[in-house]
Amino acid sequence: MSFGVEVQDLTVEYGRTVALERASLTLAPGAIHGLLGRNGSGKTTLLSVLAAFRRPSAGRVLVDGEDPWENPRVMAGTCLVRESGDVEVDTGMKDTLDYLERARPHFDRDLADRLMDTFELDPRRKPTKLSRGKRSAFGAVVGLATRAELTLFDEVYLGMDAPSRHAFYDALLEDYVEHPRTIVLSSHLIEEIERLLEHVVILDRGGVLLAEDADVLGARGARVTGPGPAVDAFVAGRRVLRREQLGPTVQATVDATLDDAARAEAHAAGLEVGPVDLQSLVVHLTAKEPAR
Repeated sequence: MSFGVEVQDLTVEYGRTVALERASLTLAPGAIHGLLGRNGSGKTTLLSVLAAFRRPSAGRVLVDGEDPWENPRVMAGTCLVRESGDVEVDTGMKDTLDYLERARPHFDRDLADRLMDTFELDPRRKPTKLSRGKRSAFGAVVGLATRAELTLFDEVYLGMDAPSRHAFYDALLEDYVEHPRTIVLSSHLIEEIERLLEHVVILDRGGVLLAEDADVLGARGARVTGPGPAVDAFVAGRRVLRREQLGPTVQATVDATLDDAARAEAHAAGLEVGPVDLQSLVVHLTAKEPAR
């Protein structure tokens, strides 16, 4: 009950604007993937192509081994959830859930009803009458209860307060453990979703900057702190993403995986070595130029 994804040299153009250019990536089935990047990096466009909302200008996209465009089987197993789940805003939420229960083969009405209670949503109301956060919460309900083989969440947290966002993350993880499927989370709140991710794709300016397992990425990058000359000597030859100085003390963020020998070398030079969190790494890697 999981769809894998293969994208090869995908290009998507909107008139003269190139949203994606020769992007290639693989999303393994049965995993939670993070789709990260700055505004305008192509995240929403990529998800729209995977969900067959938009046709590629060039390149190849396979979902569960098939082109998703006008493919009833693949489309039935794919669910793209934007802010309000792409539902009729003037239709009562109960009616929408009734329809999804009939139309979606794996839809779990009991789960939907429990989540409606969790997010304090009155099923008699219409999305158009809800706050932005409540509409987002309804989108989360739709995406989780549909249990599609490929579930795509595009910034679904928009407008939610912190307790609601964390309730969504907890519900997602709990249901994923019991009912594994392929889930893609696109989000700017990287610190909040980092614990959920098994694989990470970072888009930058319409291309794939990197795609790695989360545990590998977690070991990538280091912050080296100490006297300026010693820090500069240690990072020489390594890619420096950011260098900050306060008096004689310098902290350099490097794009490197430091092995035991490198860490021992740093400690011998009187330097402190610390990790770089995923959000900071994404910020530094996608900066137009290294920050100083």
